Amino acid sequence: MKYRTVAVSTAAALAATALLSGCGTDDGADEPAASGPASLTYWAWAPGLDKVADIWNKGPGKEAGITVTVKKQASGDDLVTKIITAAKAHKAPDLVQAEYQALPTLVSNDVLADISEEAGDAKGEFADGIWQQATLGSDALYALPQDSGPLMFYYRQDLFEQYGLTVPTTWDEFAETARALKKKAPDKDLTTFSSNDSGLFAGLAQQAGAKWWTTGGDKWKVAIDDPATQKVADFWGGLVKEGAVDNQPMYTPAWNKALNTGKQVAWVSAVWAPGTLTTAAPETKGKWAMAPLPQWTAGENVTGSWGGSSTAVTNDSTNKKAAATFAKWLNTDPTALAALVKEGGIYPAATAAQTGGALAKAPDYFSNQPGFYTEAAKIAQGTAPAAWGPNVNVAYSAFKDNFAAAAKNKSDFGPALTAMQDATVADLKKQGFGVSE
Repeated sequence: MKYRTVAVSTAAALAATALLSGCGTDDGADEPAASGPASLTYWAWAPGLDKVADIWNKGPGKEAGITVTVKKQASGDDLVTKIITAAKAHKAPDLVQAEYQALPTLVSNDVLADISEEAGDAKGEFADGIWQQATLGSDALYALPQDSGPLMFYYRQDLFEQYGLTVPTTWDEFAETARALKKKAPDKDLTTFSSNDSGLFAGLAQQAGAKWWTTGGDKWKVAIDDPATQKVADFWGGLVKEGAVDNQPMYTPAWNKALNTGKQVAWVSAVWAPGTLTTAAPETKGKWAMAPLPQWTAGENVTGSWGGSSTAVTNDSTNKKAAATFAKWLNTDPTALAALVKEGGIYPAATAAQTGGALAKAPDYFSNQPGFYTEAAKIAQGTAPAAWGPNVNVAYSAFKDNFAAAAKNKSDFGPALTAMQDATVADLKKQGFGVSE
């Protein structure tokens, strides 16, 4: 019978986890660090990573005798399933691109290696909230942050001026702005609450202080319905119920049209929003501006994340030191980071790369805001830590099912949040994880 347990912080506990999980590390786990030539395989989905690897292979990699081959993969749950299956057969690649919320799932399945000795000194390169997502709050380091998606507030400058609206700095002001717009232009909405976007809701909860999954001993504690998340759910549910904001999902033709015609005049999104707006609302180029996310407490600088990924080394790699060396170069070296921005269009997690260089110029869509990335970097520094667990996919699915019905019916969001909590706990127990009540 296979038992699974949570990954915890001490080396002894991690060793016990590998045994209890029934899928311990490969025999190569105790081999000495590779000192000779190494050929590494990297599973990833971000565009242009093969071109970045070429820079490594022709430069520092050639000098070190380490060659990296990128094999393009599907993203999201498909890659998580594929890498776990490969690891069970001890055929996982040396490196894998992993979204932050997937790391606990991969660690609990004994897929990822602890690279704290090889790359732990890179901690100072990243905002604390981002680094914590790669360490899972422990002393172990399971990946190096690659890109991030700090949340921000986007708004139509021209329409805000036309309707005499002030950019909200708190969520209370946000609600008042939504109501003020409705009074002046009943056919317009400040924004919409989208039940399709679990990641956005998770990021908003993080900003409020939520920690959905935490660990104690060998058990998981699930607190999706904690006071912080209840506050966020009640806030948005209240705005939807009174009709102050729209209740339609994002990323639909109707949503694109609302942005493009000015029916929706603002959008809570992440740093990657310019790319989306370029295709969704091409006729409004140069009319938008970006500002910090509204705060729950005036004067603070806290934001959540929507998206982001990391570079992890697997337990199957027989060249863990070489793999960690490449992962560190990829996510901290100025040349590599500039190439990631140019070839992959990512927003780097490394703070030094978030301004100047490849990001010295604002996105073309925001040419009217030349300091776009300078402001974005300040916002990113306040990224709140996320607390992910081994079944994020179940929680996200439950969010979509339950919040979709609540948003459509303009009913209270509280029961939907409870249903999300219950579904997540039930699934953990079904999988054989220990769960604290």
